[in-house]
Amino acid sequence: MIELTRRYRFPAAHVLRSRELSDEENRRVYGKCANPAGHGHDYGLEVTVSGPVDPRTGSILPHERLDALVRERVLERLDHRLLNEDPWFEAAVPTAENIALAVRRELQAAVEGSGARVVRVRLVETRRNAFECGEVQ
Repeated sequence: MIELTRRYRFPAAHVLRSRELSDEENRRVYGKCANPAGHGHDYGLEVTVSGPVDPRTGSILPHERLDALVRERVLERLDHRLLNEDPWFEAAVPTAENIALAVRRELQAAVEGSGARVVRVRLVETRRNAFECGEVQ
């Protein structure tokens, strides 16, 4: 199998606060990121797909198709948004871990039937924090 990885960027904001926790517990768990005013990141997103090489085209999935799927399903949805207001995070805190999982679910549904599958989503939140999720078994 061959893997294809494409890279993207999008700025977005979030507040790390759980409805299940008190204000004090949120501050203890999330620190300054629990500030109700929120804060933003310039996220880096890497999407890796794998699959057989189409003998006619020589590719797993045309780069343009993957780019269009990521743009339509992820970037247009999250770019310059407050992530807490997105339905993906209605029942989940929009941590980088949960963002990566939501992106992976959304893109896997989008590529089904193409012969390709999403094998990894990597979300870079800061210079020191990056989060990866692989295939869900």
